[in-house]
Amino acid sequence: MRIVYLHGFASSPQSGKAQFFAARFAECGIQVEIPQLDEGDFPHLTITGQLGLIERTVSDRPAILMGSSLGGYLATLFASRHPVVERLILMAPAFQFPRRWRERYPADEMAAWKKNGTWPIFHYGHGKEIPLGYRFVEDSHQYEDEPEFSQSAIVFHGTKDPVVPARVSEEYAKRHPNVRLHLFDSGHELTGVVEEMWQQICAFLGLRATQDARHFQSL
Repeated sequence: MRIVYLHGFASSPQSGKAQFFAARFAECGIQVEIPQLDEGDFPHLTITGQLGLIERTVSDRPAILMGSSLGGYLATLFASRHPVVERLILMAPAFQFPRRWRERYPADEMAAWKKNGTWPIFHYGHGKEIPLGYRFVEDSHQYEDEPEFSQSAIVFHGTKDPVVPARVSEEYAKRHPNVRLHLFDSGHELTGVVEEMWQQICAFLGLRATQDARHFQSL
C-alpha cells in the first residue's frame, strides 16, 4: 500500500494533519509521501503546476491519494485523469474550487490582483504573507468544478466548515455511489477529529487494530 498526501492551499508537508497521518501509517509499515505542492515557489503556484508535481510523484505506480481542502480537489482532478490512482481519502475537499475561488474576492480586489500581478496570501507553512501571482486565478479557469472520478473514495467534512460548506460534499456524494461521506461536528481543519477519521480510514483501507490501539496491521 502506498499513500501520497496532498496538503492544503498555502500549507506545507509539515502541517499537523499531514504529520499525524504519516505517523499513523508508519505504525502500519506504510509509507506516506508528502510532496511540497508549491515546490518552494509559492508566488508562481498554479493548479497545472501542482498536477504536474503529483504526476511526477505518483510516477505511474499505483497509489492511494489523500488530500486536504485544495489538496482534496487536486486529488480528484488527478484521479479523474489517471486510473493508476486506486482510492481517494478526502478531507473537506475544495469541490467547485475554480468557481468558488473567483467568488471569494470582490470584483475590485480581483481587478487589483490582475493589474498588480500579485496578491498577498497568508502562507501557513511560512507563517507570513507571500505574494501569489494572478496566473493562479487564470490557470484555474480551465479545470472543472467537480471532477468525475470512478475510484472508491471516503470523504470527511465538518458541518461547521466556513471555507467549503459541507453541503458541497453532501451533494457530490449523493450523485456518486463510489463516494462514502462522513460528517463531523467540526470546522474546516478537522484537527479535532483526526482520531475518528483515522478509525474510518482503517476500515476503508482494510486495516485493523492490534491489542495495542496505537498500532495497526493489514488484514
